[in-house]
Amino acid sequence: MHRIRPLPGYLSKRLNGWRATDFNDNRAWYASLAERGQHPRAMVVSCCDSRVDPMAMFGAEPGDFFLVRNVANLIPPYAPDHDHHGTSAAIEYAVKALGVAHIVVMGHSGCGGVEACFDMCSGAAPELMEEKSFIGRWMDILAPGFEVVKDMKEGRPAQLTALEHQGVLVSVDNLLTFPFVQDAINEKRLSVHGIWVNIASGEMHEYHGDTRTFDPV
Repeated sequence: MHRIRPLPGYLSKRLNGWRATDFNDNRAWYASLAERGQHPRAMVVSCCDSRVDPMAMFGAEPGDFFLVRNVANLIPPYAPDHDHHGTSAAIEYAVKALGVAHIVVMGHSGCGGVEACFDMCSGAAPELMEEKSFIGRWMDILAPGFEVVKDMKEGRPAQLTALEHQGVLVSVDNLLTFPFVQDAINEKRLSVHGIWVNIASGEMHEYHGDTRTFDPV
């Protein structure tokens, strides 16, 4: 028997509040979305960290973004190997079915997933090296980024920030291994963007390929 419990009371109250306010005020818009389907212009790949909210940051409304959230906003390389690939499936749907014009990979400060990768690769978290660790095997995606930052002399905080940046860049590089993504870029139907957000200050940095730097937006 499934041991599924009712929603906690505070969530039910928030749901009813949303229905009475935002949903009720925009009932026609929601009906239109339901009838004509979704047509987002952008896909955002973000971390599942509860402090990061791409919708709020960009003032987005329902229907604006095709949003994927996972640990450390990582994109794996193209690997049609019959394993379970949730993020890869979402990218395929966004590009081939929805025809999004932009894919934005959004990293952030204080990322626990990135810190786990750093500790795993530096030998401080041997439990993540175990094959049964879902976090460890997911963080293998970011391991090449650790090789870039491991010899930095500025200390751990600076290394972690640099590895957060690498998380964006590794993901973008992996995104470009998807043939249908590369085709869409070559045909000028798609552009790819990398950003990093400082949670404490609200400042957003965008990666510029010509200077190879993250600069304030």
